[in-house]
Amino acid sequence: MTIKAEIHSKKQPSKNSSRKSKKDVKINEKTLLLPKKDGHGDFNGASFTGGVLNLSTTIIGAGVMALPATMKVLGLVLGLVSIVFVAFLTEASINMLLKFGRHQSSYGSIMHDAFGNVGKKMLEAFVVINNVGVLIVYMIIIGDVLSGTSASGIHHAGVLEGWFGEQWWTGRFCILVASTLCVLAPLTSFKRIDSLSFTSGLAVALAIVFLVITAGITVFKWFDGSIAMPRLLPDITDINSIWKLFTVVPVLVTAYICHFNVHSIENELEDPSLIRPVVQTSLLLCSTVYIMTSFFGFLLFGDATLDDVLANFDKNLGVPFSYQLNDVVRVSYALHLMLVFPIVFHPLRLNLDALFFPTSEPLLSDNVRFGWITIGLNSVVFLAANFIPSIWDAFQFTGATTAVCIGFIFPASIALRDAHGIAAMKDKLLSAFMIGLAVFASSVAIYSDAYTLFKKTPSPRA
Repeated sequence: MTIKAEIHSKKQPSKNSSRKSKKDVKINEKTLLLPKKDGHGDFNGASFTGGVLNLSTTIIGAGVMALPATMKVLGLVLGLVSIVFVAFLTEASINMLLKFGRHQSSYGSIMHDAFGNVGKKMLEAFVVINNVGVLIVYMIIIGDVLSGTSASGIHHAGVLEGWFGEQWWTGRFCILVASTLCVLAPLTSFKRIDSLSFTSGLAVALAIVFLVITAGITVFKWFDGSIAMPRLLPDITDINSIWKLFTVVPVLVTAYICHFNVHSIENELEDPSLIRPVVQTSLLLCSTVYIMTSFFGFLLFGDATLDDVLANFDKNLGVPFSYQLNDVVRVSYALHLMLVFPIVFHPLRLNLDALFFPTSEPLLSDNVRFGWITIGLNSVVFLAANFIPSIWDAFQFTGATTAVCIGFIFPASIALRDAHGIAAMKDKLLSAFMIGLAVFASSVAIYSDAYTLFKKTPSPRA
């Protein structure tokens, strides 16, 4: 993520000062956007727990609901192995950023150090494209869950419409206006990402609520004898079924993208050396949630699992209080996305500012620019979610392009560039493997999705 400044803690300490005692800030074109002391009072640094919650919330977004469908394509065994494999690749790519950018304060500054201004601008543009798409999808899902949606002439009632009937205030437009003004706009107004640690904790808790309910229903139906043995391996019948396996790449990649927030969280930690344990703990927590959600979701619905497993929770599941549990699942998920929204919005705003105002003073110091960018981005996302109600095809392409570049190709390229000559042979081998795998898998996924789109055939994951 692009940040415009650098705290004294990022520099060598002088003889008469230490990292923790140094609280004055030197503002220049390289200073941190969010220094540890500002006009709003002293800020002594974020805690380890706050860092874990914010990074975990960055990771766990809408992608968690698409993971059970990947089990339908890959089979349970290969699907779970793929989740773990991508988690290890994600940790390796983040470690590359931390190792080769140890004297830099942001993802953007690392790209600038390795590839100059072109590399920095490319990253900023990719983060903007990726995060705008993600936030639009979040708002579309919030509208679908709360107000309902229509597809192929069939109307699926939202939670509020089911409770109160069809009213003017249960319509999509009113629901999204209320959500934006009452929840999203206030949360996106915070300048520090650590200010969102409490809401991040709630977001993680809500994801766990979905997991617990899904697991409980699955266990109940397992003992009831109404669940069949799930398919363990992919169903390979011809060459097309092999290509189909790669259509899960965008889902798996976007499920772990958090690289643009790593340095923001590191900069705000009371002890920045804790960033590696923060990353490891977050990935362990999120991988556990992903594995259990995928396992119980696919076990519960089998080959009837939809691309968005949330859509499976709109009918009687054959358990006591089924409809009440369905409502809890859907409402908790909508609230979860509302709380994830500002975490993804934070790097979007910073990168957009750096992309269009590279020579301006730090965003923290310019409340007018900060306010207009925040209002503008919220307005764009709101309008897109209302008037472009289906961007799933575009989201698949961005997941296979911008997300892959942000998460794997750019970090590996930085390691191969090795601007400071610190790369070991294993770093270069891992980087070459990561780039090769990412390019191949993404190319096949793009081809498969494009073929499906233009031939008007059903989704490969359907």
